[in-house]
Amino acid sequence: MKYLLTTCLLLSFAATALQAQETERQLLQFSGMVLDGGDEQLYPVPYTNILVKDKGRGTYSDFKGFFSIVVEKGDVIVFSAIGYKTVEFKIPEELTEDRYSIVQLMTQDVINLPETVVFPWPSRDYFKLEFLAMDVTPELQERAMQNLANETLSRMRNEVVTDGKENASYYMRQQSRQYYYIGQQPPMNIFNPVAWKKFFDAWKNGDFKKK
Repeated sequence: MKYLLTTCLLLSFAATALQAQETERQLLQFSGMVLDGGDEQLYPVPYTNILVKDKGRGTYSDFKGFFSIVVEKGDVIVFSAIGYKTVEFKIPEELTEDRYSIVQLMTQDVINLPETVVFPWPSRDYFKLEFLAMDVTPELQERAMQNLANETLSRMRNEVVTDGKENASYYMRQQSRQYYYIGQQPPMNIFNPVAWKKFFDAWKNGDFKKK
């Protein structure tokens, strides 16, 4: 009886070990670059979603388009990014090594959505009626003028500390500005008439004076 029990345990351990080895042989390190293939000058597609199809796990590429993830042979990898067509890639099953690298090219997919105008009132006529019926007393008007004075707004800009939401919004705008000109030379503001106008307005307002 003891001999039979020992034999069963050994066979169970051997089967588990063989199954683990077989699983390890099926796993591999899948890495590569995600690039925009719509032009001769290839440039990375940052933060591309990389999902293992039907398995609910994945990763995303970094700012330079690089990614790396552990997958199994035969898995279907889905590449998707905003403004690009979704691409699927199947890992070859006949691979003998535990590493596999590719350069995935993405094609831009531009979709023009119709214009949407949002109003807080059901219609323009209803807004007109509400606006005409608004009772603006002299006290409210004077308070509004004080709140919108340049001195008050300037003091609030210097005294009020930005919160986490405003900091995150500023960071996202900076990142968006970098992505907008990725792969090309950013324009020089020295030739931008709008920038010159802002400069002259700030000069007239005395923004450059020492305080």
